[in-house]
Amino acid sequence: MVVFRNRLKEFAIKIGMGLVNQTKLITAASELSRNMLRYAGGGVVLIEIINGQRQNGLRLTFTDTGPGIPDIKEAMKDGYSTGKSLGLGLPGAKRLVSDFEIQSTVGKGTTITITKWKNG
Repeated sequence: MVVFRNRLKEFAIKIGMGLVNQTKLITAASELSRNMLRYAGGGVVLIEIINGQRQNGLRLTFTDTGPGIPDIKEAMKDGYSTGKSLGLGLPGAKRLVSDFEIQSTVGKGTTITITKWKNG
C-alpha cells in the first residue's frame, strides 16, 4: 500500500498537482484500494496522466473480480457499511475527487474510475 501511495504521489508531482489536491487524491485512492483488498481480495489499479482542455489530471481505474456490489445506490450513502467501518469509504472518496464512476456486477466484480484534476 505504501508503494502504491508513493507511486501515485510521484505522478501527482510530475503534473504539478498541489499538496492539498495530492492529499485528497491519495486519501481517496487509499480508501478504494483498501476496499478492493478487503472485499474483493485484491485487484488492479491503472494510473493514467490525462490532458483536459485547461489542465492535466490523473485518472485511476480500480478493477477487481470480487463479489460485486449488490446495491450501488445504497453503497454510495454515508453511513452504509457491510464491514465494521464508519461507512465513509465510497461516498467519502467521491467527495475528494473531481470525477467518480462506479460499475459493478454481482458475482463478477467492480470497476471504479476516479479523476482528479491538477487544480480541481
